[in-house]
Parts: sequence; structure tokens; C-alpha cells
Amino acid sequence: MYTVVALDLDGTLTNEKKEITPRTRNAIKRAREQGCHIVLASGRPLLGIEHVASSLDLMGSEGTILAYNGGQLFDTRSSKVLWERTVDLETIHTCFRYAREHHLAALSYDEVGVITEMEDDDYVAKEAYNNAIPIRKVSDLVEAVYHPMPKVMIVGEPLLLQKARMDLLPLVGHVADLGFSEPFFMEITAKGVQKASSLQVLLSLLGRDERSLMVIGDGLNDVPMFRIAALSVAMGNASDEVKSHAHVVTDSNEQDGVALAFERYILTK
Repeated sequence: MYTVVALDLDGTLTNEKKEITPRTRNAIKRAREQGCHIVLASGRPLLGIEHVASSLDLMGSEGTILAYNGGQLFDTRSSKVLWERTVDLETIHTCFRYAREHHLAALSYDEVGVITEMEDDDYVAKEAYNNAIPIRKVSDLVEAVYHPMPKVMIVGEPLLLQKARMDLLPLVGHVADLGFSEPFFMEITAKGVQKASSLQVLLSLLGRDERSLMVIGDGLNDVPMFRIAALSVAMGNASDEVKSHAHVVTDSNEQDGVALAFERYILTK
């Protein structure tokens, strides 16, 4: 039996309305009752995942949030960070100064939500909406962010972000990865951090191995997790490339694909 299940959120656990259906909630509840450890694995910040965990009754109970695309592991029972890899402050400030000089919006996170100098930017608003968290304007993001972070972002028109990446790589590429969760979202994370590597750390902490792991996802950033899982499940709405890396394909996120995967591969009769 698969005793650890890692679930991507957007496009996987949630439908296009960012909702978790009753059938999916019930399947996860039943799996947990059978002793299954649920991992919510997302590029979102912790703040953008905690309310999802709460809606599944994970907060205060056994489970893990894998946030910032692998930059942080958070224990839902104790509400404590288990493990973290951060971007150093000098690198963060270099990226923020570049964004300001080139009239691009940069953002980070505080205890409440998104912080940015450009609170009216449409792409900043999209990041806040995706995570259901508020935006707070700061006059100087460099001064506002005074400790290392698992992830910060520069957002804007895709062509401008591609140029920003090429400009910044010689400056920070030796210590940070500059990747795209969307063409208009450039994410700055610690070098080598990804969902799969953090998931391996978690398995070690749990005393489990990859034979116990099932992964469900729809994105290219889920593929490395597929490679380490005993069973990898691609969503029906995933691209053909993502599907080609999975052991099996379930229905789409609009058709309760996660619930179907649990019912087929986890839940006993």
C-alpha cells in the first residue's frame, strides 16, 4: 500500500475555480483514516497552502506542507517548519534592485500576505489571488525583506522576464535558480531546490522510502517527483509531455481526477 501521497495543488487537487470537490475531500479523508500521510506539494508560499490544509482538516493533524516549490517543509500537526532552504539576502536584494531599475514588479511574503512596491500591478494581483492572500505595499522592498526567504518573485510581461533572467543569471545563477511557474512569474529559489529533492528529505524524516510514495500532479515541476515515486499519476488535464513521464493517467481536475486516483490505488474496500 502507498502510505505517503504527494499532491500538487493548482490544476491537480483544485478545479479551475480553485475548489476541492466533496468527492475529493471524502477520498482524502478516507485515505487518512487508513493511515495515509498527505503531502500538499506546491510552488505556493506557506500562507497560500495553510487554508487548503485547514479545509482538509490537516492543520493540527498528521500531514506535511511542501511549500515554495520545495523550499520549505512544514508539519501540519505541530505547525512547525521541519526543513528549509532559503535564498540569501544579498541575492534577494540584487534581484529586487534589478526589478526596480527595469520597472518590473518584485514581491516577497510576510506573515500576512504579499509585500511589494507595486501593489497595483496586475501580475502581483494574480499571485495574491492565486494564493487567496492580501497585498501590502511597502516603500522599499529591499528594506522590508531583511532575512533570507525560500522564494521571492519578479513578475511581468514574459519577454521582459526572459531578458531579466538572462541579465540576472551571471549575477546570482551560482547560488539561485531562476525559473518560471508561468511565463509571467519568475521565481527565485535556492540552487537545486525542487519538489522532488524536498520530498526525499521528508521521506527520510518519516522513516519511509520511495516504495511507499504515490505522487499526483499536472505540471512539469511535478515530473521529478514522478521519477522517485513508486506510483506516479498524471492528471487528465496535464500536457502530453507530463503524461509521458507518469505510470498512469487519471481524469482531469474538473472530473475528480484526484479522487479517482485515491479510489483506484489507495482506498481498500
